[in-house]
Amino acid sequence: MKENLRIIISGGGTGGHIFPAVSIANAIKELQPNTEILFVGAEGRMEMHRVPAAGYPIKGLPVAGFDRKNLLKNIPVLIKLFKSQRLARKIVKDFRPHAAVGVGGYASGPTLKVAGSMGIPTLLQEQNSYAGVTNKLLAKQAKKICVAYEGMERFFDKSKIILTGNPVRQGLLNHSIQREEAISSFGLDPQKKTVLILGGSLGARTINQCLMANLDKVKSSGVQFIWQTGKIYIEEARKAVAQAGELPMLHVTDFISDMATAYSAADLVISRAGAGSISEFCLLQKPVILVPSPNVAEDHQTKNALALVNKNAALYVKDAEAKDLLLDKAIEAVNQPELLKNLSKNIAELAFTDSANVIAKEVIKLAENYQKEHGR
Repeated sequence: MKENLRIIISGGGTGGHIFPAVSIANAIKELQPNTEILFVGAEGRMEMHRVPAAGYPIKGLPVAGFDRKNLLKNIPVLIKLFKSQRLARKIVKDFRPHAAVGVGGYASGPTLKVAGSMGIPTLLQEQNSYAGVTNKLLAKQAKKICVAYEGMERFFDKSKIILTGNPVRQGLLNHSIQREEAISSFGLDPQKKTVLILGGSLGARTINQCLMANLDKVKSSGVQFIWQTGKIYIEEARKAVAQAGELPMLHVTDFISDMATAYSAADLVISRAGAGSISEFCLLQKPVILVPSPNVAEDHQTKNALALVNKNAALYVKDAEAKDLLLDKAIEAVNQPELLKNLSKNIAELAFTDSANVIAKEVIKLAENYQKEHGR
């Protein structure tokens, strides 16, 4: 009797990697319900909590990122990498997967390298418009590379590339909440223009500092704001808000679990330019001001942002200029219905509607071919 398919999905570090990974896993299970899926993440990172919460088992590797500024600090990192490769080999041997998927993040490097060296077919999901170092190294062994942007043949073998877009969180599209109801759920006024401020799952220092330094503008703007600070910044933000006096037009929280409602409430979004977030804005046709993080490899968020800006599908403020310009730009933009309408129309044209399913089908194909060839 033929065994169930077994698939490893590896990566994480931020919500931008975890949400697509879980979406791919869910799509695989929908297509092939008996498939066994094992996640491999990095110890101490978000995925070690979020993946089990989504109903999947996960193993952790003691892997960490390289310090590009202080090379001496990388000696412990190299030791962790060596340990991670040894542990990844044991995980792969014990689980005996028919395919392995890498979604980016620290853990995907050792896991996919080991899987590929053992002859297991690998699929990479490159979310950004500028390929990361890990994926560039893993690409030689990979059978398929799923990308979200055109022109990725400058990094990868053209014959392996499939343009799929990035999977997004399930539930964002299948909801029925109306704008007025969504705004009221945050204790705000449905009659007013609403700006949603996101710093990613961990928070964004510059965006948060911009708000804290300009609470007087928030008060006098005639606009209201939903502000997700991230856990690191919530106490500082609450203290600043308390000192500023009553701000009924501002809802502050460290994390928004119901993003479908938050997006429904928003006339305009302010966000970092992570690939996963951008995919959500495209699908939901949300006008957005992107503030790329400068603290990412190869400055890939700026490249992600400019891919939209060059198609008049988003507004853009440099991180270094955000404290002075961002809030004024947001207040001005959210009061221009024609601008919002054009941004919404243009960003919608960049959306991929079925990414998770397309990727899941490719993974299943690789796994089934491997199973046929190896009789297990």
